Amino acid sequence: QVQLVESGGGSVQAGGSLRLSCAASGYTTSSHYMGWFRQAPGKEREGVASIVTGSGTTYYADSVKGRFTISQDNAKNTVYLQMNSLKPEDTAMYYCATGGWRLLPHTYGSWGQGTQVTVSS
Repeated sequence: QVQLVESGGGSVQAGGSLRLSCAASGYTTSSHYMGWFRQAPGKEREGVASIVTGSGTTYYADSVKGRFTISQDNAKNTVYLQMNSLKPEDTAMYYCATGGWRLLPHTYGSWGQGTQVTVSS
């Protein structure tokens, strides 16, 4: 069974940076999508970024392109989300997930517990 544990959330002022980490275990396939998603109060969960662990191909939501970077450390089975130039509208609970496709949250079957990101103006 896949287990995902996120860390690195917190509170930051607009323009600041945070790096989220997602440590994974229990995989049975070597190549799969790992994704970061977020959900703000009263809004639907949305895809932020994803990476194909075999090829390193990445996908980003338009709202974060140029500001966020997803990366992986295969030796540590960890995926990162570097978030720069943060905006108040980036405030949300951020989740790591796997087993899905690109940035479509309903296709992902395994989720972490989430980590809160709060950006103040």
